[in-house]
Amino acid sequence: MTLHEDELAVDESVIHALLRAQRPEWAALPLARAGAGTENTMYRLGPDLLIRLPRTSGRAAPLRKEQRWLPRLAPLLPCAIPAPVYAGTPAPEFPSAWAVYRWLDGAEASPDSVRDWVTFGTDLAGFVRVLHGIDLMGARRAGEYSWYRGGSLRDCDGWVSTALADCRRLAGDGLDVDTLQSYWRAGLALPDPPTAHVWMHADLKPTNLLVGESGRLRAVIDWGSLTVGWPDAEHAAVWDLPAGARHAYWNGVDLDDATWTRARAWAVAVAASGVADYWDTYPAFVAECRARLANILAA
Repeated sequence: MTLHEDELAVDESVIHALLRAQRPEWAALPLARAGAGTENTMYRLGPDLLIRLPRTSGRAAPLRKEQRWLPRLAPLLPCAIPAPVYAGTPAPEFPSAWAVYRWLDGAEASPDSVRDWVTFGTDLAGFVRVLHGIDLMGARRAGEYSWYRGGSLRDCDGWVSTALADCRRLAGDGLDVDTLQSYWRAGLALPDPPTAHVWMHADLKPTNLLVGESGRLRAVIDWGSLTVGWPDAEHAAVWDLPAGARHAYWNGVDLDDATWTRARAWAVAVAASGVADYWDTYPAFVAECRARLANILAA
């Protein structure tokens, strides 16, 4: 499935060529596709490794950011995160950087894997509290650490308003865009957060949260969006979770009403843009975004 005009072609033959040239000791290991998102395609390599390949050359920088910071953050966090193993370099077969990580066992957070959503929400809140409390170690909100999530809602009003208008056109009566627009405006009406900048994962959706056999949060993956900023946007992804998890998370992070209102506005922004941008190309992701919007409307 092609999502971007400048998408790089990749299949097992490409990966085998990369491995033979750069890591020949891995070239004979079994290889199996392990999924794809909007930014990367993943392959499992043998029992212990995962390859991530950017879908375009312009999406390679986050891999380097992960390789720089994940080893520093990992010892400070209460659950597992990916461990970089190798930084792949561009080659004729694949003209972009790529990366290899340790494989992390676990199932995506879902009704099939989570046994107790209240406990899950509490665990996620504990993870976020720790992450947001880690020293920035010299990083600041600039360059690759200044993603829009973590900035001001007002800076996003133009494209969010366009995305909501597109949702109205695409989804018709199947989506209460008027109410979603009112939630966006409620966030815009508030001042920017009075809190300091923190480390943010910035994409804590269920597909990035791995659950162990116990049914509890085991690992947080896909740190390509790692950024420094105001923490409100971090909380937006809890609208992907059932109400019990959301309420437990709210209590666990101890969010005030203003932060919750801004977080809800971020949730509307990200989900509406997902619907608008991928309506024709990525129906599974559109379904995820519509489920988030439905949770927001039902809350």
